[in-house]
Amino acid sequence: MISALSPDQTQLANAVRRFAEDKLATGALARAHARDYPWDVAQQLSDMGMIGITIRAEDGGLGGSLMDAVITIQELAMVCPKSADVAQAGNFGPIRTFAEFATPSQKAKWLPDLLAGKKLISLGMSEPNAGSAVTELQTSAREDGDGYILNGSKVFSTHSPHADLFLIYVRFGPGTNGIGSVLVERGTPGFTIGQPAPFMSGEEWCPLYFQDCRIPAENLLLGPGGFKKQISGFNVERIGNASRALALGRHAYETARRHVTEREQFGRPLCEFQGLQWKFAEMIVKLEAAQLLLYRAASDTDDNGLPSAFDTAVAKLACNEAGFDVANAAMQAMGAYGYSAESLVEYCVKRTRGWQIAGGSIEMLKNRIAEHVFDRRFNQRRS
Repeated sequence: MISALSPDQTQLANAVRRFAEDKLATGALARAHARDYPWDVAQQLSDMGMIGITIRAEDGGLGGSLMDAVITIQELAMVCPKSADVAQAGNFGPIRTFAEFATPSQKAKWLPDLLAGKKLISLGMSEPNAGSAVTELQTSAREDGDGYILNGSKVFSTHSPHADLFLIYVRFGPGTNGIGSVLVERGTPGFTIGQPAPFMSGEEWCPLYFQDCRIPAENLLLGPGGFKKQISGFNVERIGNASRALALGRHAYETARRHVTEREQFGRPLCEFQGLQWKFAEMIVKLEAAQLLLYRAASDTDDNGLPSAFDTAVAKLACNEAGFDVANAAMQAMGAYGYSAESLVEYCVKRTRGWQIAGGSIEMLKNRIAEHVFDRRFNQRRS
């Protein structure tokens, strides 16, 4: 698929791959299963200009394109999947929202350490009773003198065990226009981070509790009416999700392809059996088709560098399904070797499965795509 890239993009892909093979290949398996965040990798990526790629140069980033970030994440994932997660955290998700909407003083306070790979920012969006229906969130922010009082809770926040700063969706008042966001630092009185709980992939998250948690007025990110701005930037988050899902599917595919080429059964290599030949043909078609949809979403952006909601939904759906289907098929082709934790293939299966839920489930994406197809809004709420 590198042939679909421009000469400059091909040069970037090759440079990232060389760096990853030289610096990250050793320890990739152990890194994938470690509970700790790989801070050493984060600082290496920062030093190499792989964090803050899509953030404006005047804010300390590189001012690059979404395609630059997608290429970087995918090339890292082909060598060290966990390092691709670090690149995601440094280019997409809450760091991008923060850099887009933060005040100059907020950026000066937190962005340098985030871009240096020394600190992490986590997103508090989902709640016990507000997952896909995020507009039903109940965590409240009440204005109180020169600050705000927060009450409520959040769940399933990525990097919450390790983050120093939290971008929290809150309700200032009723309705969608009453939703905005604030910034909360670890250690703020009234803010409690619960015990870590693991996902199936081994990645951990912590529940976040706010009980009369007071934050200063300068920690307001987007006040009432800010929800639509925040959620429009979520399309970028989905690009990062799609990039990793597809890249891990491709990582598993390449691992399995080498395995069936080298391993012999019944006196000949496994790749000479037609059943496996067809399986790998189906796998590569899924990967290549999804890759083109991802490139389209990352390339066709508006004046603010944001992809369209439709292109993003199509790309994420295709990449989520292709990533998991291919990783799962790769594991089957490798048998017990693929199922063993001694291979990164089983890790790829578990990670790609989670991305079918995170960042907008595949069912929600189908709803959004159908709305585009029929040019009308389908209300999923009870009448």
